[in-house]
Amino acid sequence: MATTEFIAAIELGSSKITGVAGRKNSDGSMQVLAYAQEDSSTFIRKGVIFNLDKTAQSLTSIINRLEGELKNSIAKVYVGIGGQSLRTVHNVVSRDLEEEAIISEELVSAIGDENIAIPVVDMDILDVAPQEYKVGNNLQANPVGLVGSHIEGRFLNIVARASVRKNLEHCFQQAKIDIADQLIAPLVTANAVLTESERRSGCALIDFGADTTTISVYKNNILRFLTVLPLGGNSITRDITTLQMEEEEAERLKKAYGDALYEEDPEQEEATCKLDDDNRIIKVADLNNIIEARAEEIVANVWNQIQLSSYEDKLLAGIILTGGAANLKNLDETLRKRSKIEKIRMAKLPRNTVHAPNNILKKDGSQNTLFGLLFEGNQNCCLTETAPQAAPAPSVSKPEPEVHKTVDMFEDDQELKEQARIARLKKEEEEREAKLAAKEAEKLRKQKEKEEKERRKREAGPSWIQRKIDSLTKEIFSDDDMK
Repeated sequence: MATTEFIAAIELGSSKITGVAGRKNSDGSMQVLAYAQEDSSTFIRKGVIFNLDKTAQSLTSIINRLEGELKNSIAKVYVGIGGQSLRTVHNVVSRDLEEEAIISEELVSAIGDENIAIPVVDMDILDVAPQEYKVGNNLQANPVGLVGSHIEGRFLNIVARASVRKNLEHCFQQAKIDIADQLIAPLVTANAVLTESERRSGCALIDFGADTTTISVYKNNILRFLTVLPLGGNSITRDITTLQMEEEEAERLKKAYGDALYEEDPEQEEATCKLDDDNRIIKVADLNNIIEARAEEIVANVWNQIQLSSYEDKLLAGIILTGGAANLKNLDETLRKRSKIEKIRMAKLPRNTVHAPNNILKKDGSQNTLFGLLFEGNQNCCLTETAPQAAPAPSVSKPEPEVHKTVDMFEDDQELKEQARIARLKKEEEEREAKLAAKEAEKLRKQKEKEEKERRKREAGPSWIQRKIDSLTKEIFSDDDMK
């Protein structure tokens, strides 16, 4: 049976493009109806599209597979925007009033419009994170109604290279897929995994992806800082390939034996691992020396960004980890040692329940952004939603069959048919009489007009021409001339 009501979303990651369709349940949970995934490592790097044709082809394939499972067409999808150039930029807009006055909604809107209008070199403002307004010496989330002579709007603009949105939209146009909404991927992830208490108390959300690591800092329910580092799980994998192996084999060894804080037990035999390709044996210690070095570098950069946010000492709710690369053993301990923050947790699933088969639902944090996009969606993405509006013709032709049915009701009733015949004859006779009366009235009108015209002519006497002729005749044939 075809599914006619669902939300569809696509996440464009550095390692894979994933599409999903689901239906929201009354209890707030999500039921996954269709799921599709394709490798994207050859055309998306650092979260940014660099081969538009291949991306469009992959999007088409994803949509076709989803539609096959849904047994229906997809009209539009929600998509997340992320990538290496994504970051936040602070901006302040001030207004001095002539005298103390009540801050109006119009003034606040004007300040917001001025913030958006400020150009950012080679960047697009994708969104503006709601911040605070300073009226006098006080910071307020909503200043409308307050009294003051000076207001200062503090904004956190989320920006990215202009090509990020342009390339994304081009790929979807090429694939003939409409976009329901473009959502900021880190904000979607935060909405999916963070609790209100964590946002209020202050926390840092770190999303360890394949090619990038995203850091988002929250305090008092407001986004305070966001940046994306060009380092991720693939950085570790590529380092492992220096042991002369393919990336696929390096990824397998990282997942099976990787440890960011590996300590060899001197009492046990030296641990080794075997390569599938050439049956070589390498030491687990050698493998983890490489992993530990790169993991420490990534963690050091992450902590440096948190310090740059100036909120490193205000994170009462600690640090929350998510993303597929965050599953590296003891990565949280490495971050704990560097930051001296003890409160660190791993968000492996969204806060709201997701119902999906075990072969689809991965409990490792790698799908939090994808499912976050689903939960953010509020429009039916099924193509059949607009079908009834596309065919207005039937409504025009409906009255005709109704009239036909009314006549047929008396087809076998002879008495009613005779009454109808007499009424028709009577109507025809009345129409003939009306026509004759109208003709006679027109004849009388013309006769009256003629008589009236003659009467006026008699009363007016001879015309000017006639009078002139008569005068000349008298002059020519006067008695004197005849003598």
